[in-house]
Amino acid sequence: MSVLIISLLVLFSIIAIIYLTSALKLNAFLSLFLVSLFLAVTAIPNSDIVKILKEGFGSTMGSIGLLIIFGVIIAIVLDKTGGALSISTYMLSRTGEKRAPLALGITGFLAGLPIFCDSGFIILSGLAKSFSAKSKIGMPFIAIVLACSLYSVHCLVPIHPGALAAAGIIRVNLGYFILGGIIFAIPGTISAYIWTYLMTKNKGYDPAHFVIDLTDKEQSILPSVFLSLLPILLPLILITIASVLSLWGLRDQNIFVKSVLFVGQPVIALFIGVLFSFMLLIDKGIKNLNSVFEAAIEKAGPILIIVAAGGMFGMVIKETGIGIEAGTFLSKTGLGLAVPFLIAFLMKTAQGSSTVAIITTASFIEPMLPLLGLDSEMGRLFAALAMGAGSMMISHANDAYFWVITRFSDLHTEVTLKIYSTATVIMGITVFGCIWIVSLFVL
Repeated sequence: MSVLIISLLVLFSIIAIIYLTSALKLNAFLSLFLVSLFLAVTAIPNSDIVKILKEGFGSTMGSIGLLIIFGVIIAIVLDKTGGALSISTYMLSRTGEKRAPLALGITGFLAGLPIFCDSGFIILSGLAKSFSAKSKIGMPFIAIVLACSLYSVHCLVPIHPGALAAAGIIRVNLGYFILGGIIFAIPGTISAYIWTYLMTKNKGYDPAHFVIDLTDKEQSILPSVFLSLLPILLPLILITIASVLSLWGLRDQNIFVKSVLFVGQPVIALFIGVLFSFMLLIDKGIKNLNSVFEAAIEKAGPILIIVAAGGMFGMVIKETGIGIEAGTFLSKTGLGLAVPFLIAFLMKTAQGSSTVAIITTASFIEPMLPLLGLDSEMGRLFAALAMGAGSMMISHANDAYFWVITRFSDLHTEVTLKIYSTATVIMGITVFGCIWIVSLFVL
């Protein structure tokens, strides 16, 4: 089959996923499976189609399944015990009510590491309204700063399913990816904060109309900030230390190094985070622990299935060989890191999901990496970061998170479009600009 026909089939498949998930609102897993099957039957009919589908699904599930489950358990414990609320309250006490947007921005950034952006926003939206009412600061400023801080780490840090799946597909060192994602999420969050401030300054936006006050008794039963942060920060620290030791070539020197490298493996590090999160639970009985596990499985199940289906679609694309052909062409353009960034941007804008955008882009880009000059360890890392930046923009009406922000903040749709959607563009461009500048000195 000619390259042109295969290219058209792949393009049609991508458009079909966008149409099925966005226009028809068909379940993402079913959409990905049907399109993967169609592409396999039409583009690689002489291959073992069932084997390819199973390998793509299974390999993705195997690489990230436990990570997602453990991450969801930590998020649920922080929600059920008031850990996220404890972090938020502490931040406000340190910044003061007049700096409520800053407090929520920092809270969103930290809480967003283990908690998905939509869940995090729902958990913290009541606090955002309280901060707005107390400080008399317009709700759009408060809400969108919170939304963007959660969103930045969601798109860039591979504790979250999109970036995590991309790391598995293009084989990125998770420790470096987590550290790089956090570092580059900072300028993205700051740029969104500045943009939101400028877009809301002197515009007459009203603060929220009610206050959620915690009584002294309620505040007294909140877990400590230290214990609340421990399940978030400890896994990140362990993974980072292990990655640094590996970078220095320290592997089998002694039992201490071996032990650090073992606990620094992402699965073990996150499991340790899960164990420390149980310290937040007042009732540590089997019944209560089981309720946490059941809630985590219920939350993680749909995510696991969709992410694995994305890996299946990616495997089919890889087997068509179109990635190598596209890489040969794109390598002559000299765009380099701009290629994964632009593809992720187009996918995100068209179909709404950052997770689907970055997974599809990773699958499409993986065969191109040698031809784009990104087939080194650092090249793959920066390619993944560029995809994360692209998957930020543009969040608009086809993105479920857009509606979470609008509805839970009591904002008019046009306000969210005007301020939040444009902020995601600023974030994506800022982050990619920073990634590109640093890559000039590293790659």
